[in-house]
Amino acid sequence: MTLAPMEGVVDVYMRDILTRIGGFDLCVSEFVRVSQNLFPASVFYNYCPELKQGGKTAAGVPVHVQIMGGEVQVMAENAAFVAELGAPGIDINFGCPAKTVNRHDAGATLLQWPERLHNIVSAVRRAVPDTVPISAKMRLGFSEKTLAMENALAIAEAGVAKLTIHARTKLEGYRPPAHWEYLRPIVEQLDIPVVANGEIWTPDDYRNCRKISGAEHVMVGRGVIARPSLGREIAASRGNSSQQIMFDWIGILEVIAEYHQLIKAMNNPPRQAGRLKQWIKLLARNYEEAGPLFMAIRRFDSPDEILREVELTQERVFRAA
Repeated sequence: MTLAPMEGVVDVYMRDILTRIGGFDLCVSEFVRVSQNLFPASVFYNYCPELKQGGKTAAGVPVHVQIMGGEVQVMAENAAFVAELGAPGIDINFGCPAKTVNRHDAGATLLQWPERLHNIVSAVRRAVPDTVPISAKMRLGFSEKTLAMENALAIAEAGVAKLTIHARTKLEGYRPPAHWEYLRPIVEQLDIPVVANGEIWTPDDYRNCRKISGAEHVMVGRGVIARPSLGREIAASRGNSSQQIMFDWIGILEVIAEYHQLIKAMNNPPRQAGRLKQWIKLLARNYEEAGPLFMAIRRFDSPDEILREVELTQERVFRAA
């Protein structure tokens, strides 16, 4: 199972804590927007510090570097350089729905031209040693799903080792439902692994997604942010680990405290506070107690103030037990 690349959410610290909780065998970095130049190593190290540690998280899970752009030669040159830096794999983003990205000839906007997808992937594949796998992520289309199969075939025939498909169009954004049923014909047509992505919030969603899509593998993003034990719960359901259950509220508070320790490395208190508030707010989908906690800390600019509120919450829970 793959941990999804979520810009501004799944950074090196979130990858660290979620892969230590368990259930993932691969991560993909936040996208590096490749435009007109060959970036220096510092840019790739910023997005994927794991490159300095053999391309793996502290838990030993590989991190593939994701690049995004519409210029064939520039994409190829940057991919070759990322491989030189030791990336265990390179992923190409054809799925980002952000307006700013799509206005600049990148992400999901390229799904309107299958031949461009093929050209970009082919160039990247030629530029990178055969020992480094190339993958790609796409959506079902830009405004419609009519090109889904053609796009998938164009990418596959260009030489990717696997293809992840977010089961919505660009215009559908993140609105439910995810259209898993559109993946089945693609899974049956392609002779490479197809990874299903979208609306997997629970182990039941995972089972339904696999049943409907026919995909053997999944990528999980928002679901595991809102339910940090989801990866290991899914792994347990597949018989890949001992039985694991969802964290209780005390367990979640402990995870938040661990995350606070990790993000101290940012050396940017307002940003650290923002990441903590963002996560606590997302946790409210599964933990009703996260709502009041978020309301208590929403105006804090100091991560230590937020940690103190977390600790006070822990004390109240223990007293009530």
